[in-house]
Amino acid sequence: MNPMKWNTLPAALGLCLAAGILLPGNTPGETASKNSVRISEESGFRVVESNGWPDHAPGAFPRRGNPNTVSTQSYRFKMPLHPVPEPSPVRRGGWWWGVAVNGVPFEPGTAETWNNDPNWRYEAATGFLDLGLDEHHAHVQPNGSYHYHAHPTGLAQLRGGDSERMLLLGWAADGFPVYSERAHSAARDLKSALRVMKTSYALRKGERPGSSSGPGGAYDGRFSQDFEFVPGSGDLDECNGRTGITPESPEGTYYYCITRSFPFVPRMWRGTPDASFSKGPPGASGRPGGRPPGPPPHGPPGPFPPSKLPPPPR
Repeated sequence: MNPMKWNTLPAALGLCLAAGILLPGNTPGETASKNSVRISEESGFRVVESNGWPDHAPGAFPRRGNPNTVSTQSYRFKMPLHPVPEPSPVRRGGWWWGVAVNGVPFEPGTAETWNNDPNWRYEAATGFLDLGLDEHHAHVQPNGSYHYHAHPTGLAQLRGGDSERMLLLGWAADGFPVYSERAHSAARDLKSALRVMKTSYALRKGERPGSSSGPGGAYDGRFSQDFEFVPGSGDLDECNGRTGITPESPEGTYYYCITRSFPFVPRMWRGTPDASFSKGPPGASGRPGGRPPGPPPHGPPGPFPPSKLPPPPR
């Protein structure tokens, strides 16, 4: 099978999922030879086995803000083929949030905090703290694991962009699909126009608490807690998703969007995440700074200011 056809044709993707075909990388040279991902189905689960190396050339690492070197991993993620929504959003600390179709994991949160206070966690993608994100909005943990914090630019480019169709980027740990930020304006009509989905998060007004209670200063997006969920203000819910029809699910499904503004990668799950996405005991994988992994454990962060990320490919 031509891998470029797999990138762009949902039908071919379905065949690969059913057959568990090993998919090589799509770029020439060393990067293509290093990428390895196998997607299969077994006993009601989708299984993604990969070495964590992207199918596009990663940025140059080590780099300023991230002293780590990319290396291959050994991942085996599984998620239900028929996920069920929970009554309220689900949170976990120390877990990968999901996995891209190229086998690279998504991780939204950081371990960097103000004054070692977990109530004030810095954001990776808003530009206030340099954590060494590359042109694909990814960086590397101390153990060499390359992972996305926002829109995976190279992966989207290899799959033809999202200007003419909803673009499947991967799956969350609960099994629901993950798309780019462009979806149909009418959620249940595949013939309706595609448009950028608006998140329902916004910057809080006023200033943060100061002294020993917080970093002080205006809410400007440098911390996850600078944002709050404003119900009904956008297209997406607090998990950065919605229910509708997609090319891969014409019968309808809940799905997430990776957006250009906060929360970028969702911070919570609509369903129950599978334990295969847990990183294990705190510190097992670490972060660019060597701190314990995991998204912010304290309530949904509010939306970020207009993102400093460049627009995704069209």
